[in-house]
Amino acid sequence: MASSLARMGAALPRARPHASAAAVAARFPAPTGRWDSAAAALGASRRAPMYGFRCQVHSDVKVGPTSGLKDGENSSESWRIKMLYDGDCPLCMREVNMLRERNKSYGAIKFVDISSKDYSPQDNQNLDYETAMGRIHAILSDGTVVTDVEAFRRLYEEVGLGWVYAVTKYEPVATVANAIYGVWAKYRMEITGRPPLEEILESRKTAAECKDDKVCKM
Repeated sequence: MASSLARMGAALPRARPHASAAAVAARFPAPTGRWDSAAAALGASRRAPMYGFRCQVHSDVKVGPTSGLKDGENSSESWRIKMLYDGDCPLCMREVNMLRERNKSYGAIKFVDISSKDYSPQDNQNLDYETAMGRIHAILSDGTVVTDVEAFRRLYEEVGLGWVYAVTKYEPVATVANAIYGVWAKYRMEITGRPPLEEILESRKTAAECKDDKVCKM
């Protein structure tokens, strides 16, 4: 019985010992050469989108509307429309100040005070003081002069308020709006408690003839 069992045990296959890590590494060496290059390229390609995305995020950042401009002014190179306004008109200045505040975020309007002693008709399509005082004038960057309600509409469009005057593009609203504005422009001196335009023109003429604040030509 014992001998029979011995013979059976000898006939059974013997279990092989587990191979060591070193033996496995020797039998299956790591890929080298072009495989290393391919693996490196694959790793780089997987990382590339992350870096590309980061760069894209920075490059797509857009600079917002110009801000921090003093009193709503802008550089002479960037304006899209000039607003010629009467700085001595109290009611007019309410609207001018509102547009100035809005313009701080857009930088599209250049404000020109026609009542200033430094006002130059030559710099403003030869619009002299008397003409500019008659009604609102605006000058586009290409030199086009617009007046009345169209001037207001163009100005409001440049500071994101185009909807206010949008309806005045169409007839008969445009005609009615201009007629109403014409009445205001004609009587605004009296409405705002100022002397007639003729007196103001004479006063400015006298002031222009003065050598200084105290001595004038007689």
